[in-house]
Amino acid sequence: MDLRWTPEQDDFRHEARNWLVEHRDQWLQSCDHRPESGDTKTGFAQHLEWERMLHQGGWAAVSWPSRYGGRDASLWEWLIFEEEYYRAECPQRVTQNGIFLLAPTVFEFGNDAQRDHVLPRLAAADDLWCQGWSEPNAGSDLASLTCRAERVDDGWLLNGQKTWTTRGAFCTHLFGLFRTDPEQQRHRGLSYLMVPLDADGVTVRGFGRLDGDEGFAEVFFDDAFVPDTAIPGGVVLGGVDDGWAVAMATTGSERGLTLRSPGRFTAAVNRLVDLASETDHAVTDDIADVWMRAEAYQLFTLQTVTQLANGASIGAESSINKIWWSELDIGIHELALDLLGPDAELEHAWSKAFQFALSGPIYAGTNEIQRNIAAERLLGLPRK
Repeated sequence: MDLRWTPEQDDFRHEARNWLVEHRDQWLQSCDHRPESGDTKTGFAQHLEWERMLHQGGWAAVSWPSRYGGRDASLWEWLIFEEEYYRAECPQRVTQNGIFLLAPTVFEFGNDAQRDHVLPRLAAADDLWCQGWSEPNAGSDLASLTCRAERVDDGWLLNGQKTWTTRGAFCTHLFGLFRTDPEQQRHRGLSYLMVPLDADGVTVRGFGRLDGDEGFAEVFFDDAFVPDTAIPGGVVLGGVDDGWAVAMATTGSERGLTLRSPGRFTAAVNRLVDLASETDHAVTDDIADVWMRAEAYQLFTLQTVTQLANGASIGAESSINKIWWSELDIGIHELALDLLGPDAELEHAWSKAFQFALSGPIYAGTNEIQRNIAAERLLGLPRK
């Protein structure tokens, strides 16, 4: 693994840096310099304008083929783009569930018609996708889900409920797992469906999070009919009753490389070092520790990209990634609040980010589940 960037990659970095800074400032002006959280209705609309600016500039999905709205960039260049994105403190990506979770799965399991329809509209933020995993009695134990999809003439009839659906109240489509063979148990007899949320029989009800944003939703399906033609190429991604393997590919993206790139954490820890200087605090051993953990995550990611470039795939190793970045995120923000003192917990950007960081060990499969996966599948330890 060569850790030196090539002259072409340096040129790419400068191009991305200049574009992001210039257009970030334009976007801030369009919001009167008062951007709201993308997990509120007003903030989501503001961030949607940013997503469309990214697409017009060719930066919405840099590593995708240009025919689908990408830039034909390599994974190395995507990492560079992510570093510059977080260094410039650009807006949160409200299309991230579609671009970073659904899209890799469509590339791997979709047919040509599905790719041609879903991916360009996703890159352009024409269709906005949320993830339909959790149910009232199926969170980290995803295989216990009960939401059903029954095969009928020319489509599927859906019944059940999804919940904790991030930005579901603002999205147009949902991807998720449904039980298509009720005689099968656990991870068998499931299918991965792509569902328009404006279908008859679908009710989306938003509700608030602990931090006050209203970005969550619960989605009810009451004899909701979804025709096969709702998505060209069909609404089932992968084979009928084979949805578990498709979903595992999505969770690999969620826990691993694409959703939480190292640029996010190296930028945060650099701001933490700056904060220590601004508040007349010395850089302590604790700050040095999280700085090194962020650097370690970056090096581990570079190793992962090297393996992907050599034809390998991400498997259970993504569980280690998820544990590492979620606990690192909390550590960075706890130290920032320590530096700022008790007033920071009342109203401060670090406090808002800390509240979100606390959810990291829970979403995308709890860290307890990830430790079980690492113990059983990577270390070969027996099940308890």
